[in-house]
Amino acid sequence: MTVEAAFVIPMFLFAMLAFLYLFEIMAVQTNIRVGMQYAGKMYAKDAYLSPFVNTGKLQSDIQEEIGIERLDRSLILGGASGIDCGNSYVDLLNQILYLNISYKMEIPIPVFGRFQVEKEETMRVKGWCGYESSIPISAEQTIVYVTETGTVYHKDYHCTYLDLSIHMVPVSGLEDLRNESGGKYYPCELCGKKVSGMGVYITNYGSKYHMSMSCGGLKRKIYAVPISETAGKGACSKCGK
Repeated sequence: MTVEAAFVIPMFLFAMLAFLYLFEIMAVQTNIRVGMQYAGKMYAKDAYLSPFVNTGKLQSDIQEEIGIERLDRSLILGGASGIDCGNSYVDLLNQILYLNISYKMEIPIPVFGRFQVEKEETMRVKGWCGYESSIPISAEQTIVYVTETGTVYHKDYHCTYLDLSIHMVPVSGLEDLRNESGGKYYPCELCGKKVSGMGVYITNYGSKYHMSMSCGGLKRKIYAVPISETAGKGACSKCGK
């Protein structure tokens, strides 16, 4: 009986320890998902003003929601700093945040040592930037999209002539870059006269490169109006047919 107890009791304790670690792993995953939902909500709220993703802010939002103290005493390797949001990105065309979080959990097992488990959580969040109505309307009430200085109207809000699709490129390769129409990029009259830094901002269909995201050449106000109020404007060659 003594020999049997010497075998059974440790096995029982190991089984109980395994269950406890299993519950802690599930709790960590749940907390991470809650933190991701909060970080996604914070991005969605500001997506209209700042469509680009800041991975540092995503991480700080997740830490704020879960609590740094809770993360530091969890199984996550490195605690609060062990959460990596570097693979997160934004689909600028549809304003959708692809939130990808990776982290490692370290599970200490007496006698056998420490085991590391890599985990990854993903989530998609749509920015709060309006919606497209599916309510049928008459031809006179058809909603189209125009800009302040544009000479045409657009039927598709996501037309490439309206969607600036801003992204950063290195200065070193600027001479070899071409836009979607095959044209070269030239300095913006407002901000691109003096190139400084490692990168500049361009758009897929634009012909200018910009030194600052706040440049007026990268800002565009779009208005939704009935087509009956677009007298004098022609239809966009791409989406107005």
